[in-house]
Amino acid sequence: MTLSTLEPLLKEHGFFQGLKPEYIQLLVECASNTRFDAGQMIFQRGQQANQFYLIRNGRVSVEITAPGKQAIVIKTLTDHDVLGWSWLYPPYEWQFDARALEITRAIALDGSCLRRKCDNDPELGYEMMKRFSFIMLESLQATRLQLLDLYGLPS
Repeated sequence: MTLSTLEPLLKEHGFFQGLKPEYIQLLVECASNTRFDAGQMIFQRGQQANQFYLIRNGRVSVEITAPGKQAIVIKTLTDHDVLGWSWLYPPYEWQFDARALEITRAIALDGSCLRRKCDNDPELGYEMMKRFSFIMLESLQATRLQLLDLYGLPS
């Protein structure tokens, strides 16, 4: 897939709705097509976080693991969802694990490339922060709901 074919995919993705066309063109320079097989780990907690993903199709579980315990699924992402925000904040390490539950196709956006572009254009940086703050809020809410499910409401 070439950069010219990635541009319409970025434009159509809900995450970038309302973003100026010139910013979409800048983001395309950081984008690449990727695919994950069913069961493949996309990333693990503590690994270097250098990208985020726009899921085109497939299913991905976002998980927390502890030694000797079964993974706890925080949320499951599907078509048109966004995976990953750890590329935004030092030390740029993943905070969760992510696993493809089925063949998953995505657009990967390079975090280093995006940070440079955002540093050079504060308006783009602000647009990205607004969009990612919503993704982070969704992650916090999903984690909270999972904890309530695991431990129940306090008496």
